[in-house]
Amino acid sequence: MFTFDVPRTRRKPSLTPMIDVVFLLLVFFMLAARFGLETSLPLIAAGSGAAYAGPPRLVDVAPDGLSLNGVAVTPAAMVARLQRMTDAPTDMIILRPTAATDLQRVVDVMLALNAAGFRRVVMVEAP
Repeated sequence: MFTFDVPRTRRKPSLTPMIDVVFLLLVFFMLAARFGLETSLPLIAAGSGAAYAGPPRLVDVAPDGLSLNGVAVTPAAMVARLQRMTDAPTDMIILRPTAATDLQRVVDVMLALNAAGFRRVVMVEAP
């Protein structure tokens, strides 16, 4: 038998294009996925010029508990007492976290106030 071709060595298939496609799919799904529900908390800046009216409604948020106008309360009792102190859901409530308070604790208090119907929460810095 006659062969006029030079014998070729077999080439192994390259995996580079397949790896590129896998990484492109990974990036696409990472950018397209929703990792969690986005919620927004309405917060009014303290210097917005809105006048404060009514009885004092100061909620101090500490790492170990809550206090309303200097009296220690539970979150459920805080909401009930604030509902008795306010005339409308648009009455201003001042939230003052201490320096050692975790952000998650402050957000939990804000979510509880928002769920109770309070719409004007002002956050101030602790002295």
